[in-house]
Amino acid sequence: MSSRNPNSWMWAQACDLLDEAERMHRQFFQLGASGRTRAVWEPPVDVFEDEREFIIIVALPGVAGGSVEVTIESGTLAVRAESRIPFAGARGAVRRLEIPYGYFERRIQLPEGQLEAGTREFRDGCLILRLRKAGQL
Repeated sequence: MSSRNPNSWMWAQACDLLDEAERMHRQFFQLGASGRTRAVWEPPVDVFEDEREFIIIVALPGVAGGSVEVTIESGTLAVRAESRIPFAGARGAVRRLEIPYGYFERRIQLPEGQLEAGTREFRDGCLILRLRKAGQL
């Protein structure tokens, strides 16, 4: 018999599901604020940290790496571009459209402390940004 409280477990599961639903809502439906065009979707990101740097991976299927704008504004990393429908204008009908398209903007709050620009790489449909911690090689 498990010593775990089933009510606590069910509550934790419900909170996890609500968090995931909120993330999906933001990713696909929420209009984000931007100084230019209003963002229509937010790409998912992973953020990793070690003693020397932060590594940020942004999933950008179908987006050309050279078209992505990356800026740091008031301690926030902003990634912006536009994802275009690859077969727009084709004479065929759209049967399923699950990949988000249109202008996007993803803002990632950076931790306190000095970060320096590192490398920028586009690989396998992902933008990989490395930000070095100040004083680290």
